[in-house]
Amino acid sequence: MRLIEAIADAFIATFGITVPDEKARERASWFILGLMVLTVLVVTGVGITIYHFMHD
Repeated sequence: MRLIEAIADAFIATFGITVPDEKARERASWFILGLMVLTVLVVTGVGITIYHFMHD
């Protein structure tokens, strides 16, 4: 959980978002993790699709 919180803190500091309270910070951490996982899945899916069509 500390890694997720550290990533969320870096995201909040980078984009200048107002620092939330503890409960909101935990929610924000999970939300940011979800966005990162979704991004990786989409990029992987696009890459697999492009690879598939190039080597068909």
